Amino acid sequence: MDERILKWLFDINTAIEEVDSFFDNKQKIFSEHKKNNMLKRAIERELEIIGEAVNRIIKQDESFLLKIDDAKNIIGLRNQIIHSYDNISDENIWAILINHLPRLKTQIQALLTEK
Repeated sequence: MDERILKWLFDINTAIEEVDSFFDNKQKIFSEHKKNNMLKRAIERELEIIGEAVNRIIKQDESFLLKIDDAKNIIGLRNQIIHSYDNISDENIWAILINHLPRLKTQIQALLTEK
């Protein structure tokens, strides 16, 4: 695997681990998330990193569109966070955090192990 792609996969994995660490093995509670602006911004930043890394991977090797589920949506989320920050929904970010990030983590770790 291309060394740049490997680095970007590692960046994605690190960003996901950072998000996990924000909860420090505590239960994820939406109402707590919603009222904590620092936590929300930190999560958004990690999602930006994930989206940018996926974008770079896809530009380098389009075959990763099939290897990373929802790659285009991940890139779209990154663009939304950066360019339409005033339209970010707490509910949308929470759904991504709870429903999509664990699956992405599994996929990225599998890609990292196949090198």
